[in-house]
Amino acid sequence: MQIDAAPGTVLKRERVRDAILGLIEERRPGDAIPSERTLCAELGVSRPTLRAAVDELVAAGLLVRRHGRGMYVAAEKITQELVSGRQAFSLPPAKGTWTSRLLEFCTLPAGARVGRKLRMSPAAQIRYVARLRLVDGSPVAIEHLHLPADLLPDLTGDELENGDLYEHLREQHGVHVSEAVQSIEPTVVTRAEADLLQVPELSPALLFERLTTDTHDRPVEYVHSIYRGDRYRIVSRLTLGPRADPPPSPEGHHPGIPPGDFTHGDPIAFSTHGVVQDGS
Repeated sequence: MQIDAAPGTVLKRERVRDAILGLIEERRPGDAIPSERTLCAELGVSRPTLRAAVDELVAAGLLVRRHGRGMYVAAEKITQELVSGRQAFSLPPAKGTWTSRLLEFCTLPAGARVGRKLRMSPAAQIRYVARLRLVDGSPVAIEHLHLPADLLPDLTGDELENGDLYEHLREQHGVHVSEAVQSIEPTVVTRAEADLLQVPELSPALLFERLTTDTHDRPVEYVHSIYRGDRYRIVSRLTLGPRADPPPSPEGHHPGIPPGDFTHGDPIAFSTHGVVQDGS
């Protein structure tokens, strides 16, 4: 099954969010961004659509509203880098049966921000995917995937809803993922995200952003995902010395990362474990 539909409401929100994030990334903390009226005219969207995106970025701590003065880039966040040294970086699987439901799937120009992430022209074509991730039938996450169209011209909706996506990339498209750089930070869900995740608006969540490259150091995907905060927690483990027998590399879904082959039985120096909480 191949779906190549026109952009819908999920994609419209995504593009507005990306446009504002692009403005934030081009400025310094404390700098103003254009007014809502100006942004509505430039982006061709309604005031409620724009305001919803701005509200999300304010709640995430990226923008600050100053009454009567406008919107400003928020102060930089403190960044803690976790370094794994020479050993493999592994993300053990979260328990439960993971499935996907495709929300949107289309081909469109990358745009400035996603183009920078994927090291491609803003006019180059990407495959945009929005999908709902479920555990044992209960919604847990919303994933927004951006993949270079020239690498995956024959990607199908069936591959996005069934099986291991990285396995499909390897076996069906000859794309072998090698490395992923991922950030995790707290956020809250918007009204639209809350409806999909079946939680109240502004509920706590985890925002994952990931850039994956292949064995030739080509960007394969840029993904950002929203995980329900009430059903997910992250546990970090540091290995401070060698072990007699390296633990086996488990298979399954990884928090923020679709099922894939990131490790090959190597010992790990750092790992992050996603725990899905019982929703009952």
